[in-house]
Formats: sequence, structure tokens, C-alpha cells
Amino acid sequence: MADAKVAAAPTGGALVKSQDPYFAGLSDELADKGFIVAAADDLITWARTGSLMWMTFGLACCAVEMMQASMPRYDMERFGAAPRASPRQSDVMIVAGTLTNK
Repeated sequence: MADAKVAAAPTGGALVKSQDPYFAGLSDELADKGFIVAAADDLITWARTGSLMWMTFGLACCAVEMMQASMPRYDMERFGAAPRASPRQSDVMIVAGTLTNK
């Protein structure tokens, strides 16, 4: 994805369509692997196009930090993030912890 040229996110509350140039670089990677590994900057830029529906998948102690982001002190929902309970409902899955492939 580092090679992909990503267009700037739309401003003014414009609706983003699947044919938008913003998604052009991601389409091939998604079709090939079925998932996208992205940098945090790319995720934040994409999330600015609308509300981010995220799901956390906690594997270790890092999951506690993700849970804290939803609590009243930090409250990510104030910024438009809406946590979801299943992958079908979410836009992005945050895997917190060590994941190994044996």
C-alpha cells in the first residue's frame, strides 16, 4: 500500500462512493488478500470521510488500553468513532496484542 497514490479525503461532508479515487489504491489489495494492512495515518485519513465503526479484538494486555478508549475519560464516541460488536458491523478491526501464525 506504500506504493498506492491516495487522493485527499473529500471536504465539506461530501458522500464518498466506492468509485472515488480515494479508494482506487486499496481496491487491488482488498481483492487480492481480502483484507488491508494500513498505517495509522492512512486509517485516520479514511476515517475523516465519515464515522469510523471499529471493533477491537483483544489478544493480550494491549486490549485493556483499547477498552479504556471507550470509557468516559477518553470517550472516542465524541469524535465520531462508534465501536461495534461483530466484524460484519465494523469498518475496521483493531487487533491488539501478539498474533502469530503457526
